[in-house]
Order: sequence, then structure tokens, then C-alpha cells
Amino acid sequence: MNMSTTVLDVKGMACPMPIIKTKKSIQELNSGDVLEVQTTDQGAVADLSAWAKSGGHEVVDHKEEDGVITFWIRKG
Repeated sequence: MNMSTTVLDVKGMACPMPIIKTKKSIQELNSGDVLEVQTTDQGAVADLSAWAKSGGHEVVDHKEEDGVITFWIRKG
């Protein structure tokens, strides 16, 4: 299966922009593709997790490094 990863940089954006941009970006992907979201918004941690779950997507992993939170979300 051919999986591709798309990177979405929403660093410096405040809620709700990271979620809005993530929604828009994931709509353009194929099922099974992974969206890498980079954000500095601490609120996005809970928001992105809840949004992914409600949309049938999977948060594969996330990490925080130097104030940047990176999520990997697989499109459902």
C-alpha cells in the first residue's frame, strides 16, 4: 500500500485555525494517507485528538519538541 505523508505547518496560529487548516488539508488526502501537523498551540493537543477521533481518523503519534507539537494523523 502506498502511503504518503503531507506536512501542514500551522505554527504560530491560534485556535481554531490549526483545526480549520487540518480539516481542509485532510479532505485533500486519500484514505490511509498521513497528515503531519506542526503547531505551537498547546490547545491543539486536545482539540486535534478529539477532532481526529470524531472524524474517524487515527492519531498515529505525536511529540513535543522545543515548543512545537507534531501530530501524525492517518486519514480514515
